[in-house]
Amino acid sequence: MLLVNSDKSLFDKLGSLDTEQNNPVSAGIDTASPLDIARIMNAEDAGVAVAVSKKLNKVAEGITLITEAFKNGGRLIYAGSGTSGRIGVVDASECPPTFGTPFDMVKGLIAGGPEAMFRAQEGAEDKPELGAKDIVSEKAGANDVVCGLAASGRTPYVAGALSKAKELGAKTIFICCVDESQLDTNLHPDVLISVPVGPEVISGSTRLKSGTAQKMVCNMLTTGAMIQLGKVYQNVMVDLQLTNQKLHERARRIVMQLADVNYDEASEALDKAGNHVKSALVMTIGKVDYDEAQLILQQHHGFVQKALTSIEKKNE
Repeated sequence: MLLVNSDKSLFDKLGSLDTEQNNPVSAGIDTASPLDIARIMNAEDAGVAVAVSKKLNKVAEGITLITEAFKNGGRLIYAGSGTSGRIGVVDASECPPTFGTPFDMVKGLIAGGPEAMFRAQEGAEDKPELGAKDIVSEKAGANDVVCGLAASGRTPYVAGALSKAKELGAKTIFICCVDESQLDTNLHPDVLISVPVGPEVISGSTRLKSGTAQKMVCNMLTTGAMIQLGKVYQNVMVDLQLTNQKLHERARRIVMQLADVNYDEASEALDKAGNHVKSALVMTIGKVDYDEAQLILQQHHGFVQKALTSIEKKNE
């Protein structure tokens, strides 16, 4: 007897996807020792970074697109389901404490809503109209970038979100883990980042290599955009929000390291700067007061290096 919800065409399409294939490398993993399981998985994971490295030009395009959106007051909105959706939500949630961004600057949408972060909402990913509805609810528009995440490249929820985003004038990025030849040709994202990582160690378990690949790309997209916005000095994040004691101590360490001062001097500088790390650095390294540090940072769009260079030139 046929299953009530059988769909032979979908069955055939899924069967052709790289993410659904059987991996010969892990064929005997069900009887492998714990050490051999770890070795097999580690060896397969090693290829993920190589696959991502082949698409860095596309990642760079995505960084540029997102940076321009932020400069114009727009947002980055992730949309995905299951593991892909969770990766987007996690990346979005880490931006405010890491880079001091407003909480709505980077957002993550997941099929099935917030509860799907902790308990799978099966079936939500199958409805493109839900993706479209979520994008409308976010009031996505011309200044925004909507980034769809779908390991298989075919998730209806994500397709619906991207289609509606384009309709509303937003720029779109699509991250997937299958070859471009296996994609729905109707999506037409502004930037396509396809990272085919091959069959999973456990067939179809895209939380493994595919999840790792998507996380790597998301890390580069948001971190790259934040660097382009001046939220990093040298290789240190200097626009963090001091929301807990750990971050207060991290801020002191940053000022100590970059301004070459001791613990008490760093504490005093942060106090005078209202716990704004960038201002404390410009005040301490550039030997200016708080008001001048604020003015110079504003003139140089928050870039600490540019602010300090301008002070050096002024003092020559």
